[in-house]
Amino acid sequence: MAVLSNLNGERSMQNPTAQRYNRIAKLYDLLQWPMEVLSLNRLRKEVISHAQGKMLEVGIGTGKNLPFYPPNCDLTGIDFSTGMLDIAREKMVKIGLVQCELIEMDIEEMSFSNDCFDTIVSSFVFCTVPHPDKGLNELYRVLKPGGKAIFLEHMKSSSKWLNAFLWMMDKITTPLLGTSMLRETQKEIEKAGFTILSSENNVFDILRLIVAAKL
Repeated sequence: MAVLSNLNGERSMQNPTAQRYNRIAKLYDLLQWPMEVLSLNRLRKEVISHAQGKMLEVGIGTGKNLPFYPPNCDLTGIDFSTGMLDIAREKMVKIGLVQCELIEMDIEEMSFSNDCFDTIVSSFVFCTVPHPDKGLNELYRVLKPGGKAIFLEHMKSSSKWLNAFLWMMDKITTPLLGTSMLRETQKEIEKAGFTILSSENNVFDILRLIVAAKL
């Protein structure tokens, strides 16, 4: 039976970024609908195609990736926003993901044991995590040796002209959502100990699909 758990909700409610996402949860899917239809659904499907075994999706949000998982997959999803999880739960029930568990949890301080997941999925998460190094270290800790972490993330470009545009956007997104447009997430993934197996550029090199492993 699919369930929704709350392991550290009191801490999450004190997180200002989580509170921002709680406030916009009901509008989140509507605001992002054009991008989803134009390109992101295709990329989300590709991300989930790499996932197997016992899976963890971090920052699962409103459950945008849920339709792409196999019906009987062994999936745990976490997020620090109760409002986003409420919407994800509705989708989970509608889709019929009977072995899916949704947990309110902070990616920077997960309560899972070491080496317990075969695959970790992260889509548009590390632009928002307050301390991305802590979050990535936690991902590395809970991933089994030989396991894969699949990232779909936007980040700083190698083009100074694109970065000038991202810098202007950052002045809006950071105070509004706590979302940075200028993080160097691929470098941070490598610093956490992951080995990059592939990195596919989309939208120039701002949006990347990265497959990494714990070797």
